[in-house]
Amino acid sequence: MSEFWLKVEKTLHYHGRQAAIALRGTWWDIHPVKATRPVFVIGCSRAGTTLVYKTLSESREIGTLQRETHDFWAGLHPLQEKDWETHALAATDASEHDRDYVTRYFYAWTGKTRFVDKNNQNGLCVPYLYALFPDACFIYVKRSPGDNLNSLIEGWGRPDEFATWSGALPATVAIDGGRYNRWCFFLAEGWREFIGASIEDVCAFQYDAINRAILDARDLVPEKQWTEVFYEDLVRDPVGSFQNIFRHCDLAFDARLRRHTEEVLNIPYNAFSEIRVGKWKASRNHEKIEHILPRVKETAVLMGYAS
Repeated sequence: MSEFWLKVEKTLHYHGRQAAIALRGTWWDIHPVKATRPVFVIGCSRAGTTLVYKTLSESREIGTLQRETHDFWAGLHPLQEKDWETHALAATDASEHDRDYVTRYFYAWTGKTRFVDKNNQNGLCVPYLYALFPDACFIYVKRSPGDNLNSLIEGWGRPDEFATWSGALPATVAIDGGRYNRWCFFLAEGWREFIGASIEDVCAFQYDAINRAILDARDLVPEKQWTEVFYEDLVRDPVGSFQNIFRHCDLAFDARLRRHTEEVLNIPYNAFSEIRVGKWKASRNHEKIEHILPRVKETAVLMGYAS
């Protein structure tokens, strides 16, 4: 097919998709439906949440945007309105308007009343998300501190990917003496104390803050709606681990999905390097991480990592 006709095909596909989204939105306005048991993938940034989200998105039973939604959620509760204190949202921030707005948005884009969602900030918002959708399923992805901190440090070196939202941040960021000048991933309460800190201090702060927030919110959610998975188990046994995740979400795990998970570690879902456990020990950041590990030890133990 010529380049011209490829462009025509892409243009028609785009406008057809936009028309379908608009039509579904209009249909929802006339016949609003409730979201049913949405799935929220939560965890620290760089913990493997994208791997889990993308794999769940392979299910034909559930709607997905196939992208992160931080801009969408931030539009509902702009950081400016909270004086840029935190991305965290409480149950008191939930409203009927939010519930309808979120439901309509995902229905319009996917055509389904059940959806899966993931972004860097949702781990700070479990009480809010549960208040919006009391039947929601939460998948908490945990990663050992060494590897997670290493990946966070590497991620901070990619501000065009992970700091796109922080251009209007009302603070001068000069981490590691100015090497990092754009805030990445998410804001947790107390972040201003780290705008001039070392990169390992910042990443330890983020790892601790979001995992503590998730652990503190865990008792709010009924046990049958809460699933925890170790990233290390996903690497060692992706098929068995994902089969368990799908079962907890009451999603079919058929032969097609089994085949997908057999090869999923070879799919570059935003991985910076080869997927393996313990790679921080041979990384260029290992001395920084060894220095900072005691800071997150208590949280890691609460997460299920041996002391």
